[in-house]
Amino acid sequence: MNKVKTYKSEAFAAIHETMSGIYDAGVIDKKTMRQFDEACLTPIHAFSASEIKALREHEEVSQTVFALYMNVSKDSVSQWEHGIKKPAGPTLKLLSLIKQKGLAAIS
Repeated sequence: MNKVKTYKSEAFAAIHETMSGIYDAGVIDKKTMRQFDEACLTPIHAFSASEIKALREHEEVSQTVFALYMNVSKDSVSQWEHGIKKPAGPTLKLLSLIKQKGLAAIS
């Protein structure tokens, strides 16, 4: 399964794709490719339990409503907020979008 890459801009996407081809050809090493990854790809923030709770409270919704927007169970939201489990992958991206643009951005 391929990960979907999110670039900082179209220019960074073009640069990264070019460098990926050069890496595949063996011209640059893995360390250099990682540097291009860091420079070109949008980082995904790892939210702490308190950040998730604060984000939900800022949006003024219950855990149940927040879970519906995130397409997860209410128990998942509760476990995130208590630090029992951590969101990953697409869920982190949704949390980032909510933080940047509000809950309406994913509705």
